[in-house]
Amino acid sequence: MNFIKNWLYRIRRNLSVEPRTKEQLLNSLHNAKRHNLFNAETLGMLEGALQMSEQHVRDVMIPRSHMVVLEIHDSPENLVKIIVESGHSRFPVIGDNRDDIQGIFLAKDLLDYYTKGSDAQLDMRDMMRPAIFIPESKRLNVLLREFRASRNHMAIIVDEYSGVAGLVTIEDVIEQIIGDIDDEHDIDDQVFINPRKDGSCIILALTPIKEFNEYFKTDFSDEEFDTISGLLLQAFGHLPKRGEKIELNSFNFEVIRTDSRRINLLRVKSC
Repeated sequence: MNFIKNWLYRIRRNLSVEPRTKEQLLNSLHNAKRHNLFNAETLGMLEGALQMSEQHVRDVMIPRSHMVVLEIHDSPENLVKIIVESGHSRFPVIGDNRDDIQGIFLAKDLLDYYTKGSDAQLDMRDMMRPAIFIPESKRLNVLLREFRASRNHMAIIVDEYSGVAGLVTIEDVIEQIIGDIDDEHDIDDQVFINPRKDGSCIILALTPIKEFNEYFKTDFSDEEFDTISGLLLQAFGHLPKRGEKIELNSFNFEVIRTDSRRINLLRVKSC
Protein backbone atom coordinates (compact mmCIF):
# COMPACT_ATOMS: atom_id res chain seq x y z
CA MET A 1 0.00 0.00 0.00
CA ASN A 2 2.85 2.40 0.82
CA PHE A 3 4.40 1.60 -2.55
CA ILE A 4 1.20 2.64 -4.36
CA LYS A 5 0.98 5.88 -2.34
CA ASN A 6 4.59 6.69 -3.15
CA TRP A 7 4.00 5.97 -6.85
CA LEU A 8 0.97 8.25 -6.98
CA TYR A 9 2.88 10.97 -5.13
CA ARG A 10 5.69 10.79 -7.68
CA ILE A 11 3.20 11.18 -10.55
CA ARG A 12 1.53 14.20 -8.91
CA ARG A 13 4.91 15.74 -8.21
CA ASN A 14 6.04 15.40 -11.82
CA LEU A 15 2.80 16.64 -13.32
CA SER A 16 3.35 20.32 -12.80
CA VAL A 17 -0.07 21.37 -14.13
CA GLU A 18 -3.31 19.50 -13.59
CA PRO A 19 -4.47 18.41 -17.09
CA ARG A 20 -7.78 19.89 -18.24
CA THR A 21 -7.89 18.54 -21.80
CA LYS A 22 -7.04 15.24 -23.43
CA GLU A 23 -3.98 16.79 -25.08
CA GLN A 24 -2.71 18.05 -21.74
CA LEU A 25 -3.31 14.65 -20.19
CA LEU A 26 -1.34 12.92 -22.95
CA ASN A 27 1.51 15.42 -22.50
CA SER A 28 1.46 14.71 -18.77
CA LEU A 29 1.61 10.96 -19.38
CA HIS A 30 4.57 11.37 -21.74
CA ASN A 31 6.24 13.53 -19.12
CA ALA A 32 5.67 10.84 -16.49
CA LYS A 33 7.16 8.24 -18.83
CA ARG A 34 10.26 10.44 -19.33
CA HIS A 35 10.63 10.46 -15.53
CA ASN A 36 10.58 6.64 -15.58
CA LEU A 37 7.29 6.35 -13.69
CA PHE A 38 6.29 3.65 -16.18
CA ASN A 39 7.66 2.14 -19.37
CA ALA A 40 6.77 2.65 -23.03
CA GLU A 41 4.46 -0.38 -23.08
CA THR A 42 2.37 1.03 -20.23
CA LEU A 43 2.26 4.42 -21.95
CA GLY A 44 1.00 2.73 -25.10
CA MET A 45 -1.82 1.04 -23.20
CA LEU A 46 -2.84 4.30 -21.53
CA GLU A 47 -2.88 6.05 -24.90
CA GLY A 48 -4.88 3.17 -26.38
CA ALA A 49 -7.46 3.39 -23.60
CA LEU A 50 -7.88 7.12 -24.20
CA GLN A 51 -8.13 6.76 -27.97
CA MET A 52 -10.66 3.94 -27.69
CA SER A 53 -13.29 6.36 -26.37
CA GLU A 54 -13.12 8.15 -29.74
CA GLN A 55 -13.16 5.04 -31.92
CA HIS A 56 -16.26 3.39 -33.33
CA VAL A 57 -17.05 -0.20 -34.15
CA ARG A 58 -16.66 0.52 -37.88
CA ASP A 59 -12.98 1.33 -37.24
CA VAL A 60 -12.06 -2.20 -36.13
CA MET A 61 -14.76 -4.47 -37.55
CA ILE A 62 -14.19 -7.45 -39.82
CA PRO A 63 -16.05 -6.53 -43.05
CA ARG A 64 -19.06 -8.59 -44.12
CA SER A 65 -17.25 -9.99 -47.16
CA HIS A 66 -14.46 -11.37 -44.98
CA MET A 67 -16.59 -12.95 -42.27
CA VAL A 68 -16.11 -16.71 -41.88
CA VAL A 69 -19.65 -18.05 -41.54
CA LEU A 70 -21.40 -21.38 -41.14
CA GLU A 71 -24.62 -22.27 -42.91
CA ILE A 72 -27.42 -23.52 -40.75
CA HIS A 73 -27.83 -26.72 -42.79
CA ASP A 74 -24.10 -27.51 -43.06
CA SER A 75 -23.11 -31.11 -42.41
CA PRO A 76 -20.88 -31.85 -39.40
CA GLU A 77 -18.06 -32.76 -41.81
CA ASN A 78 -18.25 -29.40 -43.56
CA LEU A 79 -18.42 -27.57 -40.23
CA VAL A 80 -15.23 -29.29 -39.09
CA LYS A 81 -13.47 -28.33 -42.34
CA ILE A 82 -14.38 -24.64 -41.99
CA ILE A 83 -13.51 -24.52 -38.29
CA VAL A 84 -10.12 -26.18 -38.76
CA GLU A 85 -9.16 -24.06 -41.80
CA SER A 86 -10.12 -20.76 -40.14
CA GLY A 87 -8.78 -21.48 -36.67
CA HIS A 88 -11.59 -19.41 -35.14
CA SER A 89 -13.67 -20.40 -32.13
CA ARG A 90 -16.92 -18.50 -32.86
CA PHE A 91 -18.89 -18.23 -36.07
CA PRO A 92 -22.02 -16.43 -37.26
CA VAL A 93 -24.59 -18.92 -38.54
CA ILE A 94 -26.48 -17.78 -41.65
CA GLY A 95 -29.70 -18.90 -43.28
CA ASP A 96 -30.48 -17.80 -46.83
CA ASN A 97 -27.69 -15.19 -47.07
CA ARG A 98 -25.25 -13.13 -45.01
CA ASP A 99 -27.98 -10.74 -43.92
CA ASP A 100 -29.88 -13.67 -42.40
CA ILE A 101 -27.89 -14.21 -39.20
CA GLN A 102 -29.49 -17.02 -37.21
CA GLY A 103 -27.12 -17.11 -34.26
CA ILE A 104 -23.54 -17.71 -33.09
CA PHE A 105 -21.96 -21.18 -33.10
CA LEU A 106 -19.08 -22.11 -30.79
CA ALA A 107 -16.56 -24.61 -32.13
CA LYS A 108 -16.37 -26.36 -28.77
CA ASP A 109 -20.04 -27.33 -29.09
CA LEU A 110 -19.22 -29.41 -32.16
CA LEU A 111 -16.52 -31.16 -30.15
CA ASP A 112 -19.12 -31.99 -27.51
CA TYR A 113 -21.37 -33.41 -30.25
CA TYR A 114 -18.66 -35.80 -31.44
CA THR A 115 -17.54 -36.66 -27.92
CA LYS A 116 -21.02 -37.88 -27.01
CA GLY A 117 -21.00 -40.15 -30.06
CA SER A 118 -24.56 -39.22 -30.96
CA ASP A 119 -26.06 -40.81 -34.07
CA ALA A 120 -28.72 -38.13 -34.22
CA GLN A 121 -28.62 -35.54 -36.99
CA LEU A 122 -26.85 -32.34 -36.01
CA ASP A 123 -29.34 -29.52 -35.46
CA MET A 124 -27.57 -26.15 -35.44
CA ARG A 125 -30.66 -24.43 -34.04
CA ASP A 126 -30.36 -26.42 -30.83
CA MET A 127 -26.66 -25.65 -30.39
CA MET A 128 -26.10 -22.06 -31.46
CA ARG A 129 -26.29 -19.03 -29.17
CA PRO A 130 -28.31 -15.84 -29.76
CA ALA A 131 -26.55 -13.21 -31.89
CA ILE A 132 -26.03 -9.68 -30.58
CA PHE A 133 -26.60 -6.89 -33.12
CA ILE A 134 -25.03 -3.45 -32.79
CA PRO A 135 -24.76 -0.33 -35.02
CA GLU A 136 -21.56 0.71 -36.79
CA SER A 137 -21.54 3.95 -34.82
CA LYS A 138 -21.26 2.39 -31.35
CA ARG A 139 -18.17 3.56 -29.50
CA LEU A 140 -15.61 0.92 -28.57
CA ASN A 141 -15.51 1.79 -24.88
CA VAL A 142 -19.29 1.35 -24.67
CA LEU A 143 -19.10 -1.97 -26.54
CA LEU A 144 -16.36 -3.25 -24.24
CA ARG A 145 -18.51 -2.45 -21.22
CA GLU A 146 -21.44 -4.30 -22.80
CA PHE A 147 -19.26 -7.29 -23.69
CA ARG A 148 -18.15 -7.55 -20.07
CA ALA A 149 -21.66 -7.21 -18.69
CA SER A 150 -23.25 -9.74 -21.07
CA ARG A 151 -20.23 -12.08 -21.25
CA ASN A 152 -20.55 -12.11 -25.04
CA HIS A 153 -17.42 -12.26 -27.18
CA MET A 154 -18.85 -11.46 -30.60
CA ALA A 155 -21.34 -8.99 -32.02
CA ILE A 156 -22.84 -8.61 -35.49
CA ILE A 157 -22.64 -5.09 -36.92
CA VAL A 158 -25.55 -3.69 -38.90
CA ASP A 159 -25.63 -0.63 -41.14
CA GLU A 160 -28.26 2.09 -41.34
CA TYR A 161 -30.43 -0.13 -43.59
CA SER A 162 -30.31 -3.03 -41.09
CA GLY A 163 -28.04 -5.03 -43.37
CA VAL A 164 -25.05 -6.90 -41.98
CA ALA A 165 -21.92 -4.75 -42.30
CA GLY A 166 -19.50 -7.07 -40.50
CA LEU A 167 -18.65 -8.42 -37.07
CA VAL A 168 -16.47 -7.51 -34.10
CA THR A 169 -15.06 -9.60 -31.28
CA ILE A 170 -13.96 -8.68 -27.78
CA GLU A 171 -10.39 -9.43 -28.89
CA ASP A 172 -10.63 -6.75 -31.60
CA VAL A 173 -11.62 -4.21 -28.95
CA ILE A 174 -9.06 -5.20 -26.33
CA GLU A 175 -6.26 -5.09 -28.91
CA GLN A 176 -6.88 -1.36 -29.30
CA ILE A 177 -5.61 -1.01 -25.72
CA ILE A 178 -2.97 -3.67 -25.20
CA GLY A 179 -1.86 -4.31 -28.77
CA ASP A 180 -1.92 -7.58 -30.67
CA ILE A 181 -3.01 -10.70 -28.82
CA ASP A 182 -1.20 -13.92 -29.69
CA ASP A 183 -3.17 -16.07 -32.11
CA GLU A 184 -2.75 -18.84 -34.66
CA HIS A 185 -0.86 -16.50 -36.97
CA ASP A 186 1.90 -15.59 -34.53
CA ILE A 187 5.35 -16.09 -35.97
CA ASP A 188 8.97 -15.52 -35.09
CA ASP A 189 9.42 -11.77 -35.53
CA GLN A 190 13.03 -12.39 -36.54
CA VAL A 191 11.93 -14.39 -39.61
CA PHE A 192 10.31 -12.40 -42.41
CA ILE A 193 8.67 -15.27 -44.33
CA ASN A 194 7.04 -18.30 -42.68
CA PRO A 195 5.63 -21.06 -44.94
CA ARG A 196 2.42 -22.90 -43.96
CA LYS A 197 1.28 -26.44 -44.71
CA ASP A 198 -1.56 -25.19 -46.94
CA GLY A 199 0.91 -23.67 -49.39
CA SER A 200 0.49 -20.10 -48.15
CA CYS A 201 3.07 -18.02 -46.30
CA ILE A 202 2.65 -15.70 -43.33
CA ILE A 203 5.00 -12.75 -43.80
CA LEU A 204 5.91 -9.66 -41.85
CA ALA A 205 4.78 -6.50 -43.64
CA LEU A 206 8.29 -5.12 -43.09
CA THR A 207 9.77 -7.86 -45.28
CA PRO A 208 12.26 -6.19 -47.65
CA ILE A 209 11.08 -6.36 -51.26
CA LYS A 210 14.46 -7.75 -52.25
CA GLU A 211 14.08 -10.67 -49.84
CA PHE A 212 10.49 -11.26 -51.01
CA ASN A 213 11.65 -11.37 -54.62
CA GLU A 214 14.41 -13.85 -53.80
CA TYR A 215 12.06 -16.17 -51.93
CA PHE A 216 9.11 -16.10 -54.36
CA LYS A 217 11.11 -15.55 -57.57
CA THR A 218 9.24 -12.31 -58.28
CA ASP A 219 10.41 -9.00 -59.67
CA PHE A 220 8.67 -6.32 -57.61
CA SER A 221 10.52 -3.01 -57.91
CA ASP A 222 12.29 -1.72 -54.80
CA GLU A 223 13.18 1.66 -56.30
CA GLU A 224 10.27 3.51 -54.67
CA PHE A 225 9.65 1.30 -51.61
CA ASP A 226 11.94 -0.86 -49.50
CA THR A 227 9.31 -3.13 -47.94
CA ILE A 228 6.22 -5.09 -48.93
CA SER A 229 4.22 -2.82 -46.63
CA GLY A 230 5.04 0.26 -48.69
CA LEU A 231 4.22 -1.57 -51.91
CA LEU A 232 0.81 -2.67 -50.62
CA LEU A 233 -0.11 0.71 -49.16
CA GLN A 234 0.38 2.19 -52.62
CA ALA A 235 -1.63 -0.62 -54.22
CA PHE A 236 -4.54 -0.34 -51.77
CA GLY A 237 -4.52 3.45 -51.86
CA HIS A 238 -5.41 3.49 -48.15
CA LEU A 239 -4.48 1.78 -44.90
CA PRO A 240 -6.31 -1.55 -45.23
CA LYS A 241 -8.22 -3.25 -42.45
CA ARG A 242 -7.80 -6.84 -41.36
CA GLY A 243 -9.24 -9.23 -43.91
CA GLU A 244 -8.78 -6.97 -46.94
CA LYS A 245 -7.20 -8.65 -49.94
CA ILE A 246 -5.45 -7.53 -53.10
CA GLU A 247 -3.88 -9.34 -56.05
CA LEU A 248 -0.50 -8.27 -57.41
CA ASN A 249 1.58 -10.08 -60.05
CA SER A 250 -0.25 -13.41 -59.60
CA PHE A 251 0.01 -13.25 -55.81
CA ASN A 252 -2.90 -12.80 -53.41
CA PHE A 253 -2.10 -10.67 -50.35
CA GLU A 254 -4.45 -10.80 -47.34
CA VAL A 255 -4.03 -8.45 -44.39
CA ILE A 256 -4.00 -10.49 -41.18
CA ARG A 257 -2.94 -7.86 -38.70
CA THR A 258 -2.94 -4.07 -38.83
CA ASP A 259 -3.28 -1.14 -36.47
CA SER A 260 -4.19 2.52 -36.80
CA ARG A 261 -0.82 3.37 -38.38
CA ARG A 262 0.58 0.44 -40.35
CA ILE A 263 0.19 -3.05 -41.80
CA ASN A 264 1.83 -5.66 -39.57
CA LEU A 265 1.19 -9.16 -40.88
CA LEU A 266 0.12 -10.69 -44.21
CA ARG A 267 -0.88 -14.02 -45.72
CA VAL A 268 0.47 -14.59 -49.23
CA LYS A 269 -0.67 -17.17 -51.76
CA SER A 270 0.10 -17.59 -55.43
CA CYS A 271 -3.00 -17.25 -57.60
